[in-house]
Amino acid sequence: MIEKYLKELLAQAAEIEIRRSEIAAHFGVVPSQINYVIKTRFTLPKGFEVESKRGGGGYIRIVKVQYSTAHELLTNMMAKIPEKLTVSMLQDLLQLLFDEGLLTEHEGNLLLTTLSHPVLTDMQRAILLTATIHRLDQSKK
Repeated sequence: MIEKYLKELLAQAAEIEIRRSEIAAHFGVVPSQINYVIKTRFTLPKGFEVESKRGGGGYIRIVKVQYSTAHELLTNMMAKIPEKLTVSMLQDLLQLLFDEGLLTEHEGNLLLTTLSHPVLTDMQRAILLTATIHRLDQSKK
């Protein structure tokens, strides 16, 4: 019910700000149940970004991610990124992003320099590239 309610709010606006305690009171549940619903049903892979601020004036902001026109290409690319990404594979993927017009030469070079640094493991490199592609997949507002 909580998920449905929040999704109805998001259908009216691409971004909502809620107070956990108010939603909990509305549904007669404890605030931790609101946290559980948000953490499990409003994730980036499901198309949502969540930001929270704790404290007296705290809130939870949920944003429905708007995807780019290259969504299918980027989704397929993310699915094919191995758990451990070598520098050679990174170069190929960045070249593809450049060839498809999703990165400028300057952006590609910056990413290559940063993500090929020897301090990163292949696993860290894969995580960082996946996060970068997620961000590329969000359309500019």
